[in-house]
Amino acid sequence: MKVLVTGGAGFIGSHIIDALVAEGCETLVADDLSSGKKEFLNPEAKLYSISVLDHNLESVFEKERPDAVIHLAAQIDVQKSMIQSMEDAQVNILGTLKILEYCKEYNCKLIYSSSAAIYGTPLYLPLDECHPVKPTSNYGISKYTPELYISLYAKLYNLNFTILRYANVYGMRQGAGGEGGVVSIFIKKMLNNDPPIIYGSGEQTRDFIYVEDVVAANLSALKKNCNGVFNISSNKEITINSLVDEINSLMNTKLSPIHKEFRSGDITRSCLDNQLAIKKLGWKPKFSLREGLKKTIESFLL
Repeated sequence: MKVLVTGGAGFIGSHIIDALVAEGCETLVADDLSSGKKEFLNPEAKLYSISVLDHNLESVFEKERPDAVIHLAAQIDVQKSMIQSMEDAQVNILGTLKILEYCKEYNCKLIYSSSAAIYGTPLYLPLDECHPVKPTSNYGISKYTPELYISLYAKLYNLNFTILRYANVYGMRQGAGGEGGVVSIFIKKMLNNDPPIIYGSGEQTRDFIYVEDVVAANLSALKKNCNGVFNISSNKEITINSLVDEINSLMNTKLSPIHKEFRSGDITRSCLDNQLAIKKLGWKPKFSLREGLKKTIESFLL
């Protein structure tokens, strides 16, 4: 199978590339390296240094004729989306629409990386895929809008697709941006014996999912002919204060966090129900938070 991964030099994308190469797939990467890193890339993958907004991207589809596209390229910073909404929408909405058009034209299966941010303030927990969608950030809006296009294209053009709504992803190679970036930010600070900064009381909750579990979900979606929307999560709710405690425990430190003002666009609680993905995709998370944090901390020490 030939697979094109947009954003394949990024945090999640580079891990997916490694797994695809290990599976024996012919693997292509479209990444402008604005946030991705060339050193993350598996040498067996073929890189096209190009943005999803570049009209020349179609020539990659025309030349390579991929069987499937895993679309990860995105603007991932919630706070940036609140300040630079036009840029956020251009990349996340118009960029995805371009990919969608190419998938229709060249008959590619599409796996789209969406986000827990689309749900907004939860009416109940854990949130399942039927929970009302009411984003509280521009990022949430820009990640959900492509889902509507994808669903319509599936009806109109028989597009084969899977939408994966990620909880807060963390792990090796993660930068400071994105929804799960708090883990790498905390670890970097605490390794330098600096106290982590928490915006708000720290009693806000998140659902953290280790990157290798997200990779496994993408591979499952690639192999299944199962059009649908699936939460990819640990299905476990943890406070940010507890996250700091867990990192302290693993690093044998006793650093107390500094609390600052709660940020606009952030939600107070989040936990995603992953039962549909377990049932339909034949996937389930393997790593506990402690196991994932341990592996992540070890990666910072290499």
